[in-house]
Amino acid sequence: MQRLRIRFSRGEEIKYISHLDIIRLWQRALNRAGIALSYSAGFNPHPRISLALALAMGVTSEVELMDIELDKFVSPHAFTAAVERQLPKGITISGVFNTPLTMPSLQSQVRQAEYIVTIATDKNKDEIEAALNALLDKETLPWQHQRDTGPKKYDLRTLIDDLWLIDWRKGFGTIGMRLRCDATGAGRPEQVAAALGFEKYPDAIHRSKLILQTN
Repeated sequence: MQRLRIRFSRGEEIKYISHLDIIRLWQRALNRAGIALSYSAGFNPHPRISLALALAMGVTSEVELMDIELDKFVSPHAFTAAVERQLPKGITISGVFNTPLTMPSLQSQVRQAEYIVTIATDKNKDEIEAALNALLDKETLPWQHQRDTGPKKYDLRTLIDDLWLIDWRKGFGTIGMRLRCDATGAGRPEQVAAALGFEKYPDAIHRSKLILQTN
């Protein structure tokens, strides 16, 4: 048995498909490429495919990580050559690495994610920077998010590790966000944007980095 870690990007062409559809897309591509996926035991076996952190619909990324387990060995080079031809436009493989089977699950290793968020705004550069600093100075930020099962209340501030202004031009601001994502919760860029006082939903959200636990 072999475990591979794949780093890939998700572009504009497929940013509106769901997390489950991404997994199905990869499963179909791997099957067509002749990759011998390993399956779980039991009455309803499923392929051993796991993504580091679900990506919300409408969000692009250049740093997605996925672990797969295989029944037959394949080199990273041969894997890339076989699978790339089966992937749709919008998904690009940027790295394939052998990973020890004994390593903890990919999901359990994720600690932070960085995003580049572009928002339409009437705020000037100084006002945006002031809003960023004011939020970072807060000790707590009570927040409520409406879910299908009802409202969820939590402290949004605990999920924000850093914020910075990347760029500003009249009518738009581009903000960098380093948000926590672990067993306690995951920060959502659109909620942080709302907490900063931006009235409109972000024009673009791009995941630029995933930070894993290193020990």
